[in-house]
Amino acid sequence: MLLTAVLTAADEGGFIALNPETGNMTQGETITEAVQNLKEATSLYLEEFSESPACTFLMLSDKSESH
Repeated sequence: MLLTAVLTAADEGGFIALNPETGNMTQGETITEAVQNLKEATSLYLEEFSESPACTFLMLSDKSESH
């Protein structure tokens, strides 16, 4: 299963990570930490609310490079 990770810089520092498919949101001091926290939160969410076990993968795309 491929899910979306939306990352934004937090005003107080660090990064906020959102998975719009599940509504999960978390944060981290670095992009790597925020993505890892989001993977964990989304995996736990899907374990709890999915009828069958799910394997989750989040792909990060840096769209700012294309501008």
